[in-house]
Amino acid sequence: MGDDVFYSRKLFLYDVLLGNSYPFRALLPTLCVAISLIASLWITPVYAAKGVYQTREQFLQKAFATETVDKPAPELKTLWVIDEVQTAAEKILSHGFSQLRVRYWQRGERSAWILEEIGKVRPITFGVVVEADKIVQISVMNYRESRGGEVRLPFFTRQFEGLALALKQTGKNGDSESVEPLNASQSQNYELNGGVDGITGATLSVRAMTRIARLALYFHHVVSSE
Repeated sequence: MGDDVFYSRKLFLYDVLLGNSYPFRALLPTLCVAISLIASLWITPVYAAKGVYQTREQFLQKAFATETVDKPAPELKTLWVIDEVQTAAEKILSHGFSQLRVRYWQRGERSAWILEEIGKVRPITFGVVVEADKIVQISVMNYRESRGGEVRLPFFTRQFEGLALALKQTGKNGDSESVEPLNASQSQNYELNGGVDGITGATLSVRAMTRIARLALYFHHVVSSE
């Protein structure tokens, strides 16, 4: 008797697994839809959506606290990218820089820049605020790539706050080592003086933001020295 019950239960389990039992067949379409929805949510990157996340007005308001009429945004200024400035920009980006001029805003020791750099195939628009040769904030204003959108989140962008340009020197063993932040004109490689942790699946977007951070720091140094 016990063996019959055991084998009956075993056969019922096989029927359920194979979809032969009536209750399971009735629920099968619903279960398939539910599983598909869960799988799509798990596979699709949550932060990969393209879109505009910050307008120019919002960026300037945050950069200069221009929320009232008494505190308008600074006037738009122009940096001409020629000669050694163009050479440095191309070295930082590791590719050509065709813009003849870059527009920016400046008040006191603080400057704000809206710059673009290619992620994988599309340009990403960044907003960078620099003060006293250090990054105050960096944000993604317009993200156009299909992946890597996590770079716009605060947990990542906060890593750039307080970073500056640093000179890379060759150590005794031939290794590259960082020293204290120096003026951009003295920094041959225009590297940051601190590390930035990457994001799996967003490597190219991380590199793009890092290059823009370095470029904004260099541009700030140029206009602050004039």
